[in-house]
Amino acid sequence: MGIFNDIKERFSGNSKVLHTPYGDFNLAKKSDIRRLKKQVIELQRTTDALTRKDIRNWRNAWQLAINVDSPNRQSLYDIYRDVDIDLHLTGCIGQRKGFVMARSFKLVDEKGEENEEALHYFDQTWFKLLVSHILDSRYWGHSLIELGDVTTDGDGCVCYDGVKLIPRKHVIPEYNRVICNLGEDWHSGYDYHKPPFCDWVIEAGQPEDLGLFLKAATQTIPKKNALAFWDTFAEIFGMPMRIAKTTLRDDKELKKMEEMMANMGTEFWGLFQEGTEIEVVESTKGDAFNVYDKRVDRANSELSKLIIGQTMTIEDGSSLSQSETHLEVFENLVDTDRDMLRDIINNQLLPRMVKHGFPLQGLRFDWDESVDYTPEQQRQYEELVLNNYEVDPSYFEEKYGMPVGERRNMTPALVPGGSPSGKEEDATVPDASASGKKKQQSNAHPFFD
Repeated sequence: MGIFNDIKERFSGNSKVLHTPYGDFNLAKKSDIRRLKKQVIELQRTTDALTRKDIRNWRNAWQLAINVDSPNRQSLYDIYRDVDIDLHLTGCIGQRKGFVMARSFKLVDEKGEENEEALHYFDQTWFKLLVSHILDSRYWGHSLIELGDVTTDGDGCVCYDGVKLIPRKHVIPEYNRVICNLGEDWHSGYDYHKPPFCDWVIEAGQPEDLGLFLKAATQTIPKKNALAFWDTFAEIFGMPMRIAKTTLRDDKELKKMEEMMANMGTEFWGLFQEGTEIEVVESTKGDAFNVYDKRVDRANSELSKLIIGQTMTIEDGSSLSQSETHLEVFENLVDTDRDMLRDIINNQLLPRMVKHGFPLQGLRFDWDESVDYTPEQQRQYEELVLNNYEVDPSYFEEKYGMPVGERRNMTPALVPGGSPSGKEEDATVPDASASGKKKQQSNAHPFFD
């Protein structure tokens, strides 16, 4: 039970000293807060039981998880751990998370202007791990993530020394509690919504959220059973049966024959007494593919629809137009993950970072929606701009790393009434939108020629 039996009685009078069996903690001191935070997070972790699960176990675990008086997700998380190792499901989740984490982001001020220097505070290992844990909450359900101690990186920039996922079995999100030992009532836990704990944890997902793995289990459990049954089928009917017939009655000779039959393996030869017959019986069972493989395919397609909303971006597709439509559906799901991630960073992470001394006051996290061009598209885009506007040479120096001098003289274009003298005023055409007094310069040769 320890120091968390009754969090409401942790203070004595108006003092900020927390009396515990582990010593007194002065909550006015940052050093004591960090020491207390480390103390309460040292939970008594236990080894998960890797036992075979079926639909009955899944339903019973679901019932325990939604119990109003005493919710318990421990059995459900044991099933989730089994669900998480499914190979097809892992590929779907990796594709969805990869699309989100590959997007560029920026930090903007109140005027919407980007602050490039602030990006260094997020270009860290701890932030990438935090994003991964937040995205995992889509599948595991509510997740509680602890921020590490504040330190500095190799450049002297302030950062966290890491993040850690608080073991889900110890979290009772319906009542905002963390228990130290499995099996304890949620009343004995501590409230992570109250200081000083609330300043060091990030919540992802709603308290009642059980995650997409709850639905995925209805397909991964039968799929694993089908694969196990298929292996049994292959063991029984995959190899032809060998039958030895003999008239011998000597137990020693029969024992030798038995051992020889058992040890033949793929060699398929042996020395037998005269009068022994060896018969090979081929199996006539040929519908294993339709029975088992089709069930596995159906489970995979159902998992694809659950996680990425369609099947063609991860499975074979025969139509380009259909694949593009399916890709749009998938991108809509990616956008929902991006929105969730942006809200958590802006509403939870940034306020905590500012409180911990990060110079990020007044900044907000947002996704960079600028279009990424292919090299050919970029060339066409720059040619279009060069042919209509004067471009500062420093743009090409910074982008391509090549020295750029003054703009070269262009060969004048012949126009009606013009003069091929080479002067700038001769290489002009009338502006149709003006009265004829204004003139516009035309480039006879593009920049890339």
